[in-house]
Amino acid sequence: MIKLTGKKVLITGGSRGIGKAVAIMCAQAGADVAFTYKKNQEQAEKVLVEINRLKRTGLAVRGDVASFTDAEHVVEQVIHHFRRVDVLVNNAGIWEYGAIHEMSPQQWQRTIDINLNGVFYFTRLVAPIMMKQKSGRIVHIASTAGQRGEAFHSHYAASKGAIISFTKSLAPELAEHNILVNCVAPGWVRTDMSARSLVEQKETILRTIPLKRAGEPEEIAGAVVFLASDLATYINGEIINVNGGSVLCG
Repeated sequence: MIKLTGKKVLITGGSRGIGKAVAIMCAQAGADVAFTYKKNQEQAEKVLVEINRLKRTGLAVRGDVASFTDAEHVVEQVIHHFRRVDVLVNNAGIWEYGAIHEMSPQQWQRTIDINLNGVFYFTRLVAPIMMKQKSGRIVHIASTAGQRGEAFHSHYAASKGAIISFTKSLAPELAEHNILVNCVAPGWVRTDMSARSLVEQKETILRTIPLKRAGEPEEIAGAVVFLASDLATYINGEIINVNGGSVLCG
């Protein structure tokens, strides 16, 4: 069994979807878990109840990952409560339709601010803490879109492709500090973000997946928790594909 006993984990966007699954699975593995949420306090409190039920400490901090000031506040709160950060999971993101001939600069910038700048902000703030600790794990959530592109979602694909490059750049940079940086690239997953498409385009989508189904949030969380555990002490700079076989690349 994977164990994260006593570890302190920080997850961006942890109140629903993949982030929620990661939060609960980390708590199941023995970690104390802090996570961000943007608006839905009620949902965040439900996740805290689940964490507490597992006899672990949970902390939900409201904040916009697209704001460096908010990110600073979140990290300050986590350090105040937990004194350290052993694992950072950069999960928060948005996925919006955007044909290139119609996309506004504002729509492009919103996606980049949340999906990419948010990853930079939290990594920038947590890396010095981990360097001082001389240990840490950073796991980014990318996407198959960052590997093969995605028509009508070029802004999303660009942000996720950048995260993959960011991962490969940081891995050798932070290795001397005993900090491992990896990435999980999900395919189609049953979350609120993808629910409508998985209904309206079900047959088209399933034809692209050899397993003939979308993934569950817990199946993505499993890869994240593995990378955070002592079973992954020699994995660094890797992109773990969790997509049912829809994109086959190493």
